Amino acid sequence: MIGERPGLSVADSLGIYLTHLPRVGRTDADRNCISNIHPPEGLGYREAARVAAGLVAGAHELGRSGVDLKDTSRTAALGPLSVVELN
Repeated sequence: MIGERPGLSVADSLGIYLTHLPRVGRTDADRNCISNIHPPEGLGYREAARVAAGLVAGAHELGRSGVDLKDTSRTAALGPLSVVELN
């Protein structure tokens, strides 16, 4: 995971990029991004950490990240690994 610098529209907004097995040649389609992290108006730090942990667990289980790994934390009944949907 790599933390992102503050966004352009909100000076204190952060993002997290997650790529399973990063290497040269990976594209944006291989990455997941958790953005708009800036409490209290945006995503809170605890919630961002929970989503990130779920995506890491899902990427490990699936063996890849990006378009094949979806964050369903806002629509799923939450459990330890239910944060992600594996396609």
